[in-house]
Amino acid sequence: MNDARYYSLNTYLRQTFGEKVYRLSLNGGMTCPNRDGSIGTGGCIFCSAGGSGDFAASPQQSVTGQIAQAKLLLREKTNCRKYIAYFQAYTNTYAPVGVLRALYTEALAQPDIVALSIATRCDCLPPDVLDLLAELNTIKPVWVELGLQTIHEHTLRFIRSGFSLAQYEQAVSALHARGIKVITHLILGLPGETTDDMRASVRYLAAHPVFGVKLQLLHVLEGTDLGTLYKNDPFPLFTLEEYCDLIADCLALLPPEMVIHRLTGDGPKSLLIAPLWTGNKRLVLNQMQRYLKEQNLWQGKEYTTF
Repeated sequence: MNDARYYSLNTYLRQTFGEKVYRLSLNGGMTCPNRDGSIGTGGCIFCSAGGSGDFAASPQQSVTGQIAQAKLLLREKTNCRKYIAYFQAYTNTYAPVGVLRALYTEALAQPDIVALSIATRCDCLPPDVLDLLAELNTIKPVWVELGLQTIHEHTLRFIRSGFSLAQYEQAVSALHARGIKVITHLILGLPGETTDDMRASVRYLAAHPVFGVKLQLLHVLEGTDLGTLYKNDPFPLFTLEEYCDLIADCLALLPPEMVIHRLTGDGPKSLLIAPLWTGNKRLVLNQMQRYLKEQNLWQGKEYTTF
């Protein structure tokens, strides 16, 4: 176990690629079936106008142009030499397979791009797209990020996800069968869920073939239906102390080899309504580290196979 008491993405990347690797947030210019009317029009209640890709580049630029711009910004802070092309905004497999092939191969053609990470929905992975991802995975590693958020169907309906747990399971099974790594997103603090509900979602992930997890504290953002709901009828949100306690429990339940891609999140400060303490990400991560040490907890401490 490393000093952080969990298997961080940074540790995994250094072990795999021999040095620090940075993600470049890209925009493929797609939308989402939960916005364009195929499934719904309002999107998930927590999703921002940027389609959860508020830090992604402009889709008006080519993929090559977006990568170049993102690298320039990073070079002001680091001399990083290796990058992950991260298609983040909206649903990044929601296009004809020919369009997807052109976008993905343009990114992978860059010699300093060492992996491709694609954020999408579990109901937007038809066979031809799965076959394309499997093909590209033989060239450079391909990861697929799925926003499950919760295993509880009543919450999935409340947040208007537009998919079921069964659809998520089918997608994970299809990706796993093709050797494609899956990163699952969970949101902690969704209205109506207890901490036991959240731990149940984490236990579920621990028992399935998932490469990595993003544990995301619920952010209430301006311009979202969740933001309107919160303003009209505020619901409980975690304090920093409560969240550290929950995160420690969640990490203890996860298998030690599962890569922790995120423990909190950092939405745009200009849009953040609550909780405001999340604005200082470094403070939050340091507090989590101290809490894990004080409580003598680490990833996998309570993990059991079934």
